[in-house]
Amino acid sequence: MKDTMIEYSLNKKGAIKDYPFGPDPVAIKVAGKMFALIFENKEKHCRLNLKCDPIIAENLREQHEAVQPGYHMNKKHWNTITLDGSLSDEDVYVMIDHSYDMVVQSLPKRVRDSLKGKR
Repeated sequence: MKDTMIEYSLNKKGAIKDYPFGPDPVAIKVAGKMFALIFENKEKHCRLNLKCDPIIAENLREQHEAVQPGYHMNKKHWNTITLDGSLSDEDVYVMIDHSYDMVVQSLPKRVRDSLKGKR
């Protein structure tokens, strides 16, 4: 599951893998800004920190036990998703897409424009 989420995230335009905190966790960034952080918890479940619109973040937390406020992140703008099988891959992909889009939209216009020509 972890490799699938890393692979999906890396298929985003301009996405790169980074290890700013050592060999684990894996950060996925676009233009130097992180949009996904992938790691395992003590129970060896894969967990995924994703940026999220605060209103959507609250709704997701209310609807899914596997979605919690961001672990070691700004709890208003980040969610931690535990990949325990309770959410479909497609649901998680939508959350990854949303996180990527939020980060890209915050980039300067020239950087956003440079991403249009990639992949």
